[in-house]
Amino acid sequence: MLSPSRNVAFDILTRVEQGAFADELLHSERLDKLSPPDRALCTEIVMGVLRWRSRLDDTITFWSKLPPQRLDREVVTALRMGVYQLSHLERVPPHAAVDQTVELVKRAGRRFAAPMVNAVMRKIAAARPAPPTLEKPVSLDQIASAMAHPLWLLERWSAEYGLDAARQIARYDQEIPASTLRLRDTAAEDDLRREGIELAPGALVARARRVLSGDVTKTRSFADGRANLQDEASQMVALLVGQGARILDCCAAPGGKASMIAERNPSSLVVAAELYPARARLTRRLIRAPNVFVMAANAETLPLMPNFDRALADVPCSGTGTLARNPEIKWRLRPEDLQNLHRRQVAILRAALDYLLVGGRLVYSTCSLEREENEDVVAEVMAGRDDLRLLDCHDELRQLKAEGKLVWGNLDSLVRSKFLRTLPGVHPGDGFFAAIVEKSATDLHG
Repeated sequence: MLSPSRNVAFDILTRVEQGAFADELLHSERLDKLSPPDRALCTEIVMGVLRWRSRLDDTITFWSKLPPQRLDREVVTALRMGVYQLSHLERVPPHAAVDQTVELVKRAGRRFAAPMVNAVMRKIAAARPAPPTLEKPVSLDQIASAMAHPLWLLERWSAEYGLDAARQIARYDQEIPASTLRLRDTAAEDDLRREGIELAPGALVARARRVLSGDVTKTRSFADGRANLQDEASQMVALLVGQGARILDCCAAPGGKASMIAERNPSSLVVAAELYPARARLTRRLIRAPNVFVMAANAETLPLMPNFDRALADVPCSGTGTLARNPEIKWRLRPEDLQNLHRRQVAILRAALDYLLVGGRLVYSTCSLEREENEDVVAEVMAGRDDLRLLDCHDELRQLKAEGKLVWGNLDSLVRSKFLRTLPGVHPGDGFFAAIVEKSATDLHG
């Protein structure tokens, strides 16, 4: 009989192959009927397969003598799940991994492939594949193979940040990232501890807390919106926005940064715009702060006057700084996608700057490691404009630390040429980029 955890994991991985995102599906109602152990196994298999896909495919190719593209998608998905269990999950008996993989193939209507899958899985089980080691591979080719990353991404990171940083990023991407909380009040921490959640201080942001054990999503503090899951680097970007009377977040979903900005500016109006109505409704539900107005609108054509003194353009991006949480991205992204993203990001940043008052400041940010989406966007938008000034993030970080909002010791390591830059594995949390642009009185742009 097919286990519920593997059944759901197979369906999720099939949807991911069709373009869905694993994190959203793993928090959807399709897992509601699973027991806690089955839910944990489902999550482990889904995320493990996505993190280690290229290594799993190499194993499948070696033992089947067929590359994955020669096999039906359902067969490949089942084999990846089976190989992952054999090579990574010691608590799963090999015979269970073999039998369940065959059952998945049958359930998917590929009975003709069941004998081949059974034979391949038995060979792999007999070979007892060892889990990958994350020691120090020397070359980029070795890193790509050992740590299951596309070589072209590693080449980019090595050229931009150095070989050692590229290795650290890839290693971090293959580990389960810590859950980090943003707490709305100090009492929430005590309440979480009473509910069995073990916490540790954040490494970047003073109010952040890392979850050491326990399921935060089952607590009252989480249900009440007093404890929110939010990466520390993401929290730091929200802090950079600063304080103002009218603040715009032009790409707000799912609302974590807008919430943080509103809590820091309780008497200000915060306008949070989101392109898609469904995501705007979700953002409205997630944001508890009463001073936030959520609207469904295109960031490039917002129906707003230029009367904001602070703005955030946390634009849609490739997400290469979040591969530990969203590993499917590394198998979908193509080099040509970066230029398409760049064009959209330039358009959003140009539009967002138009909503600023003279003297207003805008934070442009992404969770991407790629220059085309970061420095190049800022440079293109600022070119030929005397009314824009790039501020040094280092100055803002120093001020935040003086105010007791940051706890990270080496602020210099967070700044590259006036820009904020966090690297996964080098700094705590996800990879983020941020630039602060000020609109001055001189306007020769139009």
